[in-house]
Amino acid sequence: MTLRRDFLAANGGRRAPMPGFVLLMRPRNDGSPAMRVGYTVTKKIGNAVVRNRMKRRFRALAAELLPTSGVRGADHVLIGRAGGVEREFALLRAELAKALRKVTPSC
Repeated sequence: MTLRRDFLAANGGRRAPMPGFVLLMRPRNDGSPAMRVGYTVTKKIGNAVVRNRMKRRFRALAAELLPTSGVRGADHVLIGRAGGVEREFALLRAELAKALRKVTPSC
């Protein structure tokens, strides 16, 4: 996702706050089964090096977990928090799995 309006729309969806990040998920209801993902890391988190490292970690997490645990036809947004850069990758993976279970609509 790259458009601001998509990020703002995702903000109106379900949210799962975790210590290292916040996951937002919003079904698009446009008939497309594609999952989209976006990343937001603000300047409050750190300088450009820190923000880019955080986004790289988010991309790796999303590539690993979204194909199996993500919601089809939905937008997923990962918002970085200050503690996320120092957290272990395995811990972030477990938190993302928990957050995806939390925002997934129950059948």
